[in-house]
Amino acid sequence: MELLIVILVVLAVLLVGGFFFLRNGRSTHAPTIEPSALDSRDAELEQIDLGSGDLDADGVLVDRTVDEAAAELDVDEPMEEPEPEPATFRDRLGRARSAMAGYLGSVISRGDANAETWEELEEALVRADVGVAATMEILETVRNRAQEENIKDGAAIIELVKDEMKTRLGGQDISLAEGGDPSVWLFVGVNGVGKTTTIGKIATREVAAGKNLVLAAGDTFRAAAAEQLTMWGDRSGAHVVRGAEGGDPSSVIFDAVEHAAAAGADVVLADTAGRLHTKTNLMNELSKVRRVAEKGAGTVTETLLVIDATTGQNGLVQAREFTQAADLTGVVLTKLDGSAKGGIVVAVQNELGIPVKLVGLGEGPHDLIPFDADEFVDALFS
Repeated sequence: MELLIVILVVLAVLLVGGFFFLRNGRSTHAPTIEPSALDSRDAELEQIDLGSGDLDADGVLVDRTVDEAAAELDVDEPMEEPEPEPATFRDRLGRARSAMAGYLGSVISRGDANAETWEELEEALVRADVGVAATMEILETVRNRAQEENIKDGAAIIELVKDEMKTRLGGQDISLAEGGDPSVWLFVGVNGVGKTTTIGKIATREVAAGKNLVLAAGDTFRAAAAEQLTMWGDRSGAHVVRGAEGGDPSSVIFDAVEHAAAAGADVVLADTAGRLHTKTNLMNELSKVRRVAEKGAGTVTETLLVIDATTGQNGLVQAREFTQAADLTGVVLTKLDGSAKGGIVVAVQNELGIPVKLVGLGEGPHDLIPFDADEFVDALFS
């Protein structure tokens, strides 16, 4: 019994001693703030140079601009978004150039020209969709010139081909004509070539140049067409005139022209429904749209055929039919950057005498650019 009491006393002493030991040990490591440290910190704060500013009654610094504060803190100002790089023919015609590269390389490596030289040049141009008729005319002219000037080197003959193509493509008026109150630019073409997107890109460019525009949603048969055009109108700052879905497109375009005249707008960009050039009734409707567009205050100064460059020679067939129905003034060639058939430019201008005025070299709003004959030919060959 006595032994048990001794053991309990020892345990009690150990527990009490351990408690005091732990408490004292923790307190020795607890952070303490000495008054002298606080006084030192206050002194440092008082020494901070606040520049020309003062503290108001609430202790808020005044008379300092945000720029001054940012400069002291070495904070970079927000950077403006850089302007997009303009599309270039050289960068975007890789596929068309590749279609010709093998034949042109063979011509150059051969040295002096022979029968195979002319066959390979013919194949290169046809592959690029210049068209058989245009190719024969170009090579015939080049062959005669090479004989007259005694030019035999393959590389020099290729330069003659380039010069001939530049001559045929150059000298065209590629400006978009104005002259009405307002002017009306009609956009026509088959389904899926990018008419509505083309209008949106042109609207973006023209509004940025200071023009007052009205967009006419004349494609009343495709459910999303009016919505798509409205989106472009909101983005560019142009007013959009819409009609009922499935309604008369001529009526919508007429209303848009009257609205533009009343508002003092410069140009009406009129969308039309895509239609197959083989459908006579639809082509007749297009003729009606053009007539009605000029019944009011407006004048149709441009009728632009939008062609998908990837369709190649089929685009030439389209151009013939649309010219008869709508009296075309120019061509907009879209998706040229994704096509190996860029030579359709030559075929259209050579056989129809209709200038290619704009080309699409990408999806961005700044990738629809005026056609440049010299840059196009140089990019096609090298």
